[in-house]
Amino acid sequence: MKQISTRFSMAVHILSLIAVNSNELTGDFIAGSVNTNPVVIRRIMGMLKKAGLVEVRPGVGGASLLKAPEEITLLDVYRAVNVIKENQLFRVHEEPNKQCLVGQNIEMVLQSELNEVQSAMEQRLAQTTLSLLTIRFK
Repeated sequence: MKQISTRFSMAVHILSLIAVNSNELTGDFIAGSVNTNPVVIRRIMGMLKKAGLVEVRPGVGGASLLKAPEEITLLDVYRAVNVIKENQLFRVHEEPNKQCLVGQNIEMVLQSELNEVQSAMEQRLAQTTLSLLTIRFK
């Protein structure tokens, strides 16, 4: 089974680290906490910056949140790191046999259900803010 990219959990880790740490955080420090290569951190930080969630100060180093932790939802993070293309959490196999009754209808029938599942998941992610997570670290 294909899983949602680890970019999502890494991005939540990065944002949580920034939220609870008042010190200037370098990419190396963040990479050490996440336990991954600084290049991976820079790539994810770039996505978070593009989404308007963080400010990164090159050279001097350091990163800060552009929104309060109460205003950043897991859905914001999920979308920021391009975990999936819109409405494609689940993919239906391509080119079923159109000569078969099930084959000609499975995509339409199944996709409707799967879209509802994705919508429910996204609604749940929208309910959880970064502040709700980071309160547990203090």
